[in-house]
Amino acid sequence: MKDHRNGLELSRIGLGCGHMSNVNEAVKSAGIAAIHAAFKRGINHLNTADFYGAGRSEMVIADALKGYNRDDYFISLKFGALNTLDGSLYGLDVSPNHVKNYLAYSLKRLNLDYIDLYQPARIDLGIPVEETIGAISELVQAGYVKQIGISQVDAETLRRAHATHPISLAEFEYSLFNRSMEKEILPTARELGIGVVAFGAVAHGLLAGNWTEERVQKNKGGYIPLFLEGNIEKNVVLAKRLGEIAAKKQMTLSQLALAWILSKGNDIIPLIGTVSPTHLQEAVRSLDIHLTKDDVREIEEAIPEHEIAGASFPNMQFRNGKIVRG
Repeated sequence: MKDHRNGLELSRIGLGCGHMSNVNEAVKSAGIAAIHAAFKRGINHLNTADFYGAGRSEMVIADALKGYNRDDYFISLKFGALNTLDGSLYGLDVSPNHVKNYLAYSLKRLNLDYIDLYQPARIDLGIPVEETIGAISELVQAGYVKQIGISQVDAETLRRAHATHPISLAEFEYSLFNRSMEKEILPTARELGIGVVAFGAVAHGLLAGNWTEERVQKNKGGYIPLFLEGNIEKNVVLAKRLGEIAAKKQMTLSQLALAWILSKGNDIIPLIGTVSPTHLQEAVRSLDIHLTKDDVREIEEAIPEHEIAGASFPNMQFRNGKIVRG
């Protein structure tokens, strides 16, 4: 997939930088090292957000980019999520009047003159998507943004956004524990010529392997329905089924999960979120895995959609800046 701005060929996987938001100096150093390692392995797409660590992810990226040619990497940046001091989400601000302000601060933190792709983290049901995308298009005209993206919307909203200004990439959660994108969103994106960025490939860790009984008990609860008591036990059984297939194919479970997404088309770019050199190298090796149609069928039959217990994302929308659950 090419960056329409300068012909840069985007890497088949992108590096998610959400884990680079800790104030700990060791985490900061690990984040910088991860970005440098990603570049060495041909990963040129960095995905972040201004609300990751209240801007700290952006500052880590800025330090990592020193000395690199601006045309050799692609920054996709989300904005709009409102976080409390403890990092929890309490609302959304994608007001057209505030877009320039958010971008101004991000450019300062990143020490960049422009963002390759800028996108609202979510859409506010109380604000027509045309208004939010229209405000970003003004920044495109001014040269501060090169392309526009969008995240976690339905097919109709994707069409409306694209009609306002061409959408280059649409970001969605996608994994073997959440294939909802395949029903309407992916066909619509392909019809419109929009690439897809897929986050959550390992389903919040369910497809990262090593699920002992002790770990199951420790990870029960939280806000992810997949992990609620009564759900996590069932979902771990499904993950272990897939683990058996991975072992048979002599690869890790997370490699198989990533290879499955890669098999779905060159227009889908999965993200790997890590600061671990081992995990990064593991992800890169998935690029060499070629699954046949029979392989894909076996993988999907190991985790039938009707057997998945609970959603992989909270049922959450936003209206007039506030969270609406339903």
